Amino acid sequence: MEQLLLHLRNLGFTEMESKIMVELATKGQASGYEVAKQLGVSRSNVYAALQRLTQQGYVRCGEGEPARYSVLNPEELATMISGRVQASLAYMESEMPRGGPVSPSFYNVEGDRNVLGALIRQLNMAEQEIVVDMWREEASLLRSELEQAELRGVRLLWAFDGGNAAPATYPVWPPLGRDSKRTDGRKFSFVIDRSWCMLGMRYEDGSAQAVVTEHPVLVDLLLNHFAQEMVLFELEQDMGAELEERYGERYSKINSKYVMHDPVDDGEEQAQ
Repeated sequence: MEQLLLHLRNLGFTEMESKIMVELATKGQASGYEVAKQLGVSRSNVYAALQRLTQQGYVRCGEGEPARYSVLNPEELATMISGRVQASLAYMESEMPRGGPVSPSFYNVEGDRNVLGALIRQLNMAEQEIVVDMWREEASLLRSELEQAELRGVRLLWAFDGGNAAPATYPVWPPLGRDSKRTDGRKFSFVIDRSWCMLGMRYEDGSAQAVVTEHPVLVDLLLNHFAQEMVLFELEQDMGAELEERYGERYSKINSKYVMHDPVDDGEEQAQ
């Protein structure tokens, strides 16, 4: 029930209107007084909402005293709402003013639903190329959109962590100082058509945070990072044994040169 009410509100109905429509659909037909009594709200509010719904055509008012109301069946409702939404979208697209150029900016997206929603919208608009770097758990949530993009002829370049075929894991940079940070998340990044990118983190509790931008600096950084990681991955696949034989322990030392330890921890160790 709550999900149905949520979706009705998403379609533009108020909370009162949504509850009335569901109540009428459940009962078949009812008077305003009966609806108000069942919902436990004032009759004046119910009659005002019924008047709006009747004027818009979503609810029918029958003859008689007291008047009895009924809501359109689900198929009729869906057809009417869809037609009006499509007409409004078409008008908005053609008549919305188009201003001058906008400087690229960064904006945050909070919440798993909002992050995935923003990604899905952009994936569905991809025309040429999608570069994906994420874990398989998150990739599975976007499988349909990625497959549809490939069917449209969009080039898909991907790196999935969390499986046997995944590239080598990235070095972990410890935080500077003692500020506690969440460590249960999985990072991901997308670059679409080399002009839009999202960089974010999805956590075990289902929450998510991301940064979205069209700024060319971050777009280039993510593309270069992806290319370097994939080149290194392929080199290690082809020459892993040779690299290990040639560099031995020095191979790990090269990496440790650039992934520094927390200086506070180093100071404590030296003090001990």
